[in-house]
Amino acid sequence: MAVSIKDVAKRAGVASGTVSRAFNHYTDILPETKERIFAAARELGYTPNVSARSLSAKRPPNICLIAANMMAGDDRDSMLYLLLKGVLTYTIGHQLELTLYSLDAQEQSKISFTDFCNHHSISGAIISGVKTDDPYFTELVHSGIPVVGIDLPIEGEKTGWVSVDNRAAAADAVAMLHGRGFSRLLIVAGQRNAAVNEERMSGVRMAYRAAGMELNEEKDCLFADFREEEAFRRMEEWLARHPAPDAVFCFSDLMALGVMKALKKRGLRIPEDVSVMGFDGMPFTTLTDPPLATVRQDMRLMGQEAAAFLHGLMENACVPGHRTLPHQIVVRGSIRP
Repeated sequence: MAVSIKDVAKRAGVASGTVSRAFNHYTDILPETKERIFAAARELGYTPNVSARSLSAKRPPNICLIAANMMAGDDRDSMLYLLLKGVLTYTIGHQLELTLYSLDAQEQSKISFTDFCNHHSISGAIISGVKTDDPYFTELVHSGIPVVGIDLPIEGEKTGWVSVDNRAAAADAVAMLHGRGFSRLLIVAGQRNAAVNEERMSGVRMAYRAAGMELNEEKDCLFADFREEEAFRRMEEWLARHPAPDAVFCFSDLMALGVMKALKKRGLRIPEDVSVMGFDGMPFTTLTDPPLATVRQDMRLMGQEAAAFLHGLMENACVPGHRTLPHQIVVRGSIRP
């Protein structure tokens, strides 16, 4: 049987109205009483009805954008900013409240996802930057709170995820490079435990098979954690041991910046000696020297779509699953004709 608010009240030794007021964050409840109520809810596996909770509080639902490790990011990485603009576009147009939180893995280990949402009266969450081995990941499916992941496959009754087709996008990029005659490619991937990285690696393998070629992942793939500095370091080390490749395909534009710096430090010209391609379509890619070719994904549109998807899940107006957005191969000066 489903756990009710009366069950939580009985376990905590308070009235049902007190439980309701605790979950709606009224300030007239003692902190120790509130904590006792939340502890009882955890023990019983109780999750409040977010729609009913918003109505009882007489305020619009509160959508939350949780960005993992936001403070540790590169200042030039505008993906979160564009994502936030997209989410805001939807929430403003539909009279929804929006809260932004930044969490790291250490903070995630201190409080469960369900408790975090309960403490902050969150009706639904959009998750960005969470990896498959993060403390929150396994709980997202079972929390009972509507959740939409960005580039994060989440499969559950109240969950969904939004992304470009990362496998097809990476395959298209490699196929374009192969089609232009580049046969000695170097792949600069991101984090091994990131779902988006695995999808892009799968696309690279698919493109190699389609071209009748074999990818030597031990020799021709680097993992640079989606960071410019790491890409620069790993590229320098690779160039010290191998002849320069024809072209480098990076799984992020930031890593492509690091690769370009390492190539130039080595005295190699871009694109005359080595062509370089990134992924994301960040605005700064038009300002690099030469302008960086990239796989563009519309992060603002992704934010809008994620907010609309989440709102639909909250209102039981759509089914869980995956929504795929278009990508675009953008060829610029960093690719040799």
